[in-house]
Amino acid sequence: MSTDYRPMWEELGIDLEAHDTLMQVLGQGYKDVYHSQENRPEGMKYLDFVITEVHGLRIKELVDARAEGRKVVGTFCVFVPEELVLAVHGICVGLCAGAPWGLEEAERYLPRNTCSLIKGFFGFQLGKVCPYMLASDLIVGENTCDGKKKAYEIFAEHVSDLFVMDMPQMKSEEGRAILRSEYVKFLKKLEDVSGRTITVDSLREGIRTVNGKRGALHRLSRLRAADPAPISGLDALLANQISFYDDPPRFTDSINKICDELEKRIEAGQGVRPKGAPRILMSGCPMAIPNWKVPHIVESSTKAVIVGEESCVGERGTRNLVDDSGGSVEALVENIVDRYFEIDCAVFTPNPGRLEHVREMAKDLKADGVIHYGLQFCHPYQIEAGPVERALEKDGIPVLRIDTDYSQEDVEQIRTRVEAFVERIEG
Repeated sequence: MSTDYRPMWEELGIDLEAHDTLMQVLGQGYKDVYHSQENRPEGMKYLDFVITEVHGLRIKELVDARAEGRKVVGTFCVFVPEELVLAVHGICVGLCAGAPWGLEEAERYLPRNTCSLIKGFFGFQLGKVCPYMLASDLIVGENTCDGKKKAYEIFAEHVSDLFVMDMPQMKSEEGRAILRSEYVKFLKKLEDVSGRTITVDSLREGIRTVNGKRGALHRLSRLRAADPAPISGLDALLANQISFYDDPPRFTDSINKICDELEKRIEAGQGVRPKGAPRILMSGCPMAIPNWKVPHIVESSTKAVIVGEESCVGERGTRNLVDDSGGSVEALVENIVDRYFEIDCAVFTPNPGRLEHVREMAKDLKADGVIHYGLQFCHPYQIEAGPVERALEKDGIPVLRIDTDYSQEDVEQIRTRVEAFVERIEG
């Protein structure tokens, strides 16, 4: 970063010394993981720039927007409808949760056997190193799992305004009614916080903006079906991760430009791996920035390429669009509910749609095997991993289950297992 953002960070309440340490570690980690790749698309330079300025220029944009009266809404989950935030001229951003920061502080409030993601966002907030949290006017939680549900009770004591939405656990008429009720409450909360009333035009514009962003990511996903793969799994994951932070129209434009470049690569038969390289589908828990551990192991230690992510930071979070044809706010809200109720999160029971989605992605992307990624103590995905593995293996699709956390202690163990898995695929 060429600009000195320290006065801005200090005004937000950032612990400057701790933040300097964090940025140094993350900056070096990014270089080690991403700059070591070969044959990257030129368009990835934009996403490299975003990462360089993720705590700098982007935060300044949020601070400037707040000075103009706009509200910043921080979120943890894809069940929070960005369309509603945009409809009050707000800005929706993802919050820091992808690194093992401030674990000692977090474990003063949480059991050690809590998943890394929950301990991660506690540690970032308690350590005062996440400018997105400190720049948010409203933070939105969601009761997707028992861990988050109870953690939010404590987390509310450490943020200025936390709004928690209840999530249905079954895909039934009653479950849909719960989701609709919570979205209506969220809509009213946004109107109260912003002082704006959501209109048909503002909500339709919000829907179209988010549809555009998801449409660009859909295009990227489809292009990854080519052999040779025109982009690495790491770079595609980065695009999905940055979609939670960047300005939506700017991000959409940058991803479409990358897709233009990838189409030319495909026409020329160019890829990040040779034609016929083993193709891996990642499935399971979300990977928030800077959680690149397992994908980096896969693509740096083997000849394989990751061609898709069945994840909240991937196709599970972006696969469907919202119908924007409603003639009233109520009708458009119903369309939003319809779209989000299709998300096949592992918290639902039963959840056959997720298995079918994995099968569909494996077929469409011509995957040779699936790596099921689970965060330790994330019980919904860890429990669901068994049935998914058995069903896919029965279909003839090899599966490797990896349960891990954010630490680097098990890297070599995972590397050995991944290398053996790829050898199994190669026959």
